[in-house]
Amino acid sequence: MGFSLAALGRAKGVQLRRAETPVADKGVHVTVESLVALEAQARDFSFLRKQPVHRLLAGRHASQMRGRGLAFEELRNYLPGDDIRTIDWRVTARTGKPFVRVYDEEKDRPALIVVDQRLNMFFGSRLNMKSVTAAEAAALSAWRVMTLGDRVGGFIFNDNRIEELKPQRSRTAVIGLATAIARQNAKLNADSTELRGTEQLDRVLEAVANVAQHDHLVVIISDFEGHGPRTRDILLRLTVSNDVVAMLVYDPFMLELPQSGDIVVSGGSLQAELAMAHGKVRSGITDFARRHGEELLAWQQELGLPMLLVSTAEETAPQLRRTLGQLAWRQRRR
Repeated sequence: MGFSLAALGRAKGVQLRRAETPVADKGVHVTVESLVALEAQARDFSFLRKQPVHRLLAGRHASQMRGRGLAFEELRNYLPGDDIRTIDWRVTARTGKPFVRVYDEEKDRPALIVVDQRLNMFFGSRLNMKSVTAAEAAALSAWRVMTLGDRVGGFIFNDNRIEELKPQRSRTAVIGLATAIARQNAKLNADSTELRGTEQLDRVLEAVANVAQHDHLVVIISDFEGHGPRTRDILLRLTVSNDVVAMLVYDPFMLELPQSGDIVVSGGSLQAELAMAHGKVRSGITDFARRHGEELLAWQQELGLPMLLVSTAEETAPQLRRTLGQLAWRQRRR
């Protein structure tokens, strides 16, 4: 479901040529202001379900992490097996029945938002470029993390640069992240002649793994173009001791190919003229998309890595609420 014209050029019957003029339209680029404005839409979703208090130490995040402290949660009747050190003797003496104090473990779970702004993300056939959808998903995620009281930082990368922002617990941190995303997003254009870093995805994930050695929330937003065995190995390292969510940004173009007519699509400095009536053209594109999608979705089972699909053809915020809601529902079923 990832897409780049360089990869598409390997499909049979597809002819590539240099782009003559860039396309400028809504959904092509983001601004700092537009990403900051998404704060109002960052609600009604969570990356991990909250846990009910059903044991002595029940944290606000559903994962096994070291706590930074304890916050008083409630008083309840003593149950066999409870630690006698948690008995509230004053309440017990006053009521004549044993009561224990239940605490909620406060967990420091810094979040790293990893945002792909490479040239392969500069493609879109409907509402947004993939780069725009990724930027919006990153901003929404960052605002939500901040609202929940956790630190937020991230890695924003293009074909030749990786920018790291240290996790902080403030609106300023989120605005800084939005600024870095908008800065790299603005450099994407159809006339770009920058050399593409073929191993950039693995480089940024390696950098993330060096920082997130344990107890982090890592949100990776990309089309995962250029993934391979090393990508899988790094993700495995990350998932062992962190909560990792992958958002696979895709354009529905390759899933809904027309049966006839010629289509010219543009990405970077190349254009591709697609003869949809040509069976080999359609099959080449769909086979590429199918293999790419199947490999990535297989990681969901193999690594226990949630792989959420985010389409460029729909508004980003409603998709996150829907897909993350489904993720929480699946977690409850486990």
